[in-house]
Amino acid sequence: MKTLYWLVKREFWEHRGGFLRAPAITAIAFLVIAIMTIAGGEIMGRHVGARFPLDDKNLGVPASGIMDPQTLQRVGTILDAILCGSALIVLAVMAIVVFFYCIGSLYDDRKDRSILFWESLPISNWKTVLSKVLSATVVAPVIATIIGVIFGLLLLALLIFTAIFHGFNVLHVLGAAHPIQVTVHIIALIPLYALCALPTIGWLMLCSACARSMPFLWALVIPLASNVIIWWLDLIGLAQFNAGWYFSHITARLLFGLRPANWLDFSHNMPGTATDSLDHVTTLDRLGLISNYASLGARDVWIGLIAGIAMLTAAIWVRRWRHDN
Repeated sequence: MKTLYWLVKREFWEHRGGFLRAPAITAIAFLVIAIMTIAGGEIMGRHVGARFPLDDKNLGVPASGIMDPQTLQRVGTILDAILCGSALIVLAVMAIVVFFYCIGSLYDDRKDRSILFWESLPISNWKTVLSKVLSATVVAPVIATIIGVIFGLLLLALLIFTAIFHGFNVLHVLGAAHPIQVTVHIIALIPLYALCALPTIGWLMLCSACARSMPFLWALVIPLASNVIIWWLDLIGLAQFNAGWYFSHITARLLFGLRPANWLDFSHNMPGTATDSLDHVTTLDRLGLISNYASLGARDVWIGLIAGIAMLTAAIWVRRWRHDN
């Protein structure tokens, strides 16, 4: 266990730019854009004579901040959604980083011959591969979530400062937001994200272990080309294949499983997805652990999990014997 810990730590040290700096730069860039947008709005508002603070005639929000319970819940949902959306932006960038990290995770070791050094140490191949999987499914999402939440809190603070500057009383409104609960729920959903992302991670690492060159190209070409062949056979009538089903169940699972909230494809009991009114569904409802983890009842989740483990097992075996460039 101690060896695995240091292997994971080594992965973080070697890929700190992608795991830490890329999400941080993204958050800073969007925060600067938000500041520029608010500053531009202030300047344009003065030019056109916009009236502040807000009252009952614009947006239905009184400047006193005193609202009825239904309006207060709606405002709290919006504030929670801003925090959640900020985290999703950073997590989307993290997904791109992890995609390319997995593509090069086993190929780069062979390319620079560092695999010979690591195999000279008493470290098994499965621990090395597992450390890379943990880095992609735990380390990167946790770091991105923390940065995303900090970004969201700073964005909320910016909006609150702007509202106070215009005489809006936000003390009553702040109690409607749930930043701690939103953060806890997002972090608690990371294991579910990891399970649903395992098919993509397994496929990318298998290509990284097998490809003699350009693993990125192989990882894309094989699923997409097979989907085109399925579509062509269905089109000319030689075989009764459903190209749409193949894309959503095979191609998409192999290539797009790292996107944030990847489990929503299997969740049919989410609040607001069917008959629930959007006015009564809060952000916390959509982040509810019970409703989201109910997606584990879908058969496709477990089929993908088994397929991901099988591909990772194959990647471990290939890594053991392939040392060429």
